[in-house]
Amino acid sequence: MIWATAVAALLLAGALAGVRVLREYERAVVFRLGRLLPLRGPGLVVLVPLADRMVRVDLRTIALTIPPQEAITRDNVPVRVNAVAYFKVVDPVRSVNEVENHAVATSQLAQTSLRSVLGRHDLDALLAERDRLGESLQKVLDEQTEPWGVKVDLVEIKDVEIPEAMQRAIARQAEAERERRAKVINAEGEVQAAQNLRDAARILSADPAAIQLRYLQTLLELGGEGRSTIVYPVPVDLPASTFLRGSS
Repeated sequence: MIWATAVAALLLAGALAGVRVLREYERAVVFRLGRLLPLRGPGLVVLVPLADRMVRVDLRTIALTIPPQEAITRDNVPVRVNAVAYFKVVDPVRSVNEVENHAVATSQLAQTSLRSVLGRHDLDALLAERDRLGESLQKVLDEQTEPWGVKVDLVEIKDVEIPEAMQRAIARQAEAERERRAKVINAEGEVQAAQNLRDAARILSADPAAIQLRYLQTLLELGGEGRSTIVYPVPVDLPASTFLRGSS
């Protein structure tokens, strides 16, 4: 009786030891005596003790931080760049059967691919077009991780570090560009003012009376600015009656 109870307890313990519960976002890749079995999960998974080996695979998106990578851009500028990649497992069987550790392999591949992409672009493109560079890196990683059952959804360039001397050069370049734009705006304003003066001169030259009226208007404006007596020469061709009417 005691032996029977002991055997039953051992069998129950063995059965319970072979029970696994998988969450909705988990799958189980099971090998029985080294042979691959159909994919299991989610829910309850029963394993044969000593015969089955289970690998639990998480299907959720993983944020992978790519450590800072040093590279030389196409225009020979040393840079130090880090990034973040978002990937997930879409084929649990291949993620276990085709690569030893898909997360480590993806991380190593992301680092080498980042250096390769940086070397194909200029510094200006790296600073101004981070989104496009991220898309380029995402396509490279997604294509290379596809045999592992891994899908790379997004890669974002985070920080770009450049030498201090290059930072000063970029600041001087930006200041020179602002000065150039200011000069262009001033020149455009002078051109427009010259065009307006030319149009006004054309109108006044077409009507002599307009010139006389403009002359009177100028006299009135100058005379109203102060109390000092100022003598203005009056053109001989300007009628006195017109001047008197303008003054009144």
